[in-house]
Amino acid sequence: MSGSSIRTQAPAHRGRLLTVGTLAGLAGGTIEVAWIALYQHLTGHEAAVVARGVTQSVLPGLASAPSAVLLGLAIHMALAVTLGVAIAIAVPRVLPRIAGTPLEPVAVVAALIGVWAVNFFVVLPVINPAFVTLVPYGASLISKVLFGFAAASVIWCSRWISAAGR
Repeated sequence: MSGSSIRTQAPAHRGRLLTVGTLAGLAGGTIEVAWIALYQHLTGHEAAVVARGVTQSVLPGLASAPSAVLLGLAIHMALAVTLGVAIAIAVPRVLPRIAGTPLEPVAVVAALIGVWAVNFFVVLPVINPAFVTLVPYGASLISKVLFGFAAASVIWCSRWISAAGR
């Protein structure tokens, strides 16, 4: 992106970044939900507890509402989309030499591991300490790594599709 900010880029390029980022976040958020649901099922726990925990973390007053599970899923997906957009914008700007190379997915996964570490060791212990006990660290880390691979796949494929269309 050669040092330009998203505000100064051509509208078509901005729109493409937002679209790719949104799709990357949706893919990542969906794979996380699927993994946590599978993990919880295999270990004899309810996946709904995790979704309620998300609501408890962001909107504590609504954690016992009948819609807390759906609200938790919606919050999770909104955060996932935000993260996907941030990755789609940041990777080419922060690491322009690896954008579009085989190292890009590694950088995306590494960024998601960083997000996981900040969430589970800094943010969540302050805002909702009980949340970090709902799923073991290893299982939650796997969910973020899966998010990273899913997001990187979307970004990689979008570049390939864009290049093929030229």
